[in-house]
Amino acid sequence: MSTRAGSLKVMTTENRRRKFTAFIGALVITTPALFLRVSGTHLDDIPAAVVFGLGIVGAAFLLTWAAEALELDVSRGLAIGVLALIAVLPEYAVDFTFAYKAGNNLDYAPLALANMTGSNRLLIGIGWPLVVFIGAWKLRKIARRQDYSGPIDTEVKLARPQAIEIVILAMATIYSLSLPLKNHITPYDAVILIGLYFFYVTRIWRAPAGEPELEGPAQLLGELSKSARRLSVAGLLVYSGLIIWFCAEPFAEALISTGEATGISTFLLVQWVAPLATESPELLVAGLFAYRLKSSAGLGVLVSSKVNQWTLLVGCLPLVFIIAGGAMSGLPIDVRQREELFLTAAQSAFAVAILMNRSLSVKEAWWLLGLFLSQFVLGVILPPSLAEWERIGVGIFYLVLAGGVLINQRRFLGPILRDGLRTPAGEMIGSDERN
Repeated sequence: MSTRAGSLKVMTTENRRRKFTAFIGALVITTPALFLRVSGTHLDDIPAAVVFGLGIVGAAFLLTWAAEALELDVSRGLAIGVLALIAVLPEYAVDFTFAYKAGNNLDYAPLALANMTGSNRLLIGIGWPLVVFIGAWKLRKIARRQDYSGPIDTEVKLARPQAIEIVILAMATIYSLSLPLKNHITPYDAVILIGLYFFYVTRIWRAPAGEPELEGPAQLLGELSKSARRLSVAGLLVYSGLIIWFCAEPFAEALISTGEATGISTFLLVQWVAPLATESPELLVAGLFAYRLKSSAGLGVLVSSKVNQWTLLVGCLPLVFIIAGGAMSGLPIDVRQREELFLTAAQSAFAVAILMNRSLSVKEAWWLLGLFLSQFVLGVILPPSLAEWERIGVGIFYLVLAGGVLINQRRFLGPILRDGLRTPAGEMIGSDERN
């Protein structure tokens, strides 16, 4: 066995058996979906949604354990970045499919952007609060069990190196506010956004490996020899990524087909039903981290996923469109999509402003969730003629709130910009200063 000292706990035979059973169970529930895709077997919509949904769930568990074990060999930031990149593969699969089809049929262009904006808003509006709420609930449950009546710190605090994700996300958000002013997402936009993503990867890549305390099935991987561990982790990451890639699109299609039978708008189904499939790995992974009182890691996964989506994913859409035979001007944006992009960018601005102090409280989580849900309520109660103004109005409200939060947290701007852009990642490991 080759691991860092103090990184593993001693397991009893019973604990080892439970963890091994969980590991095998996750593998087993991925196999029906894999069989369906390889064999080309087709099921009715509801059974297909169940099989492919379970495949995504099983792959998400495997992905979590492999990413945790990966921290023994690479920096925590890079491990979380890899986890976020693979977890976001379902979103890439669906969006790239629509963007590619749009190269030959422009009717698909709004669907590519609809799925992207819906997924991004779901990630912040549901995912970020989910981590805070689960972590706070678990802490309070433990306090009650131990008859503790004092104050409980339920705030999720991000480690200092995660300033890198926050600053990159802020830069991408600022740039994304220009997209609603255009008629296309252009190759120039692609260069800027993909460039931001590779700058992000370069920053987190340089951080040294940490000393994680592995739990659950990840501990089984950590007990392996270095070469066996690395081979197993690599295999699990690849396998999980393939399962997610194979399952996401048919799962989304099965949900959409089921919904279409009820007469629901295709646009709304693609924007909100499909992301339930494509975002489920990220939400599940983050929720598991929070449940195990690793809320910082859970929120870090979702922030990193947002960086992935807002840089690499958005930047690749016009390139996929052009490769498929679309115009060199890039992926077209209609009036509705400009409004959706504005609302999505404005929500991102508010979320980034909250994170400038590298923390997210329960109160702030309620703000994110409440504003996200309020847009649905307004969309239902307002007449269609006011839908445009509703999206623009909510977006402006997000920006006003973001400005107020930034003013209130202005003392954190200098330190976080310095850490995000200049301070070597290795120097921030183990430091949790809030200058």
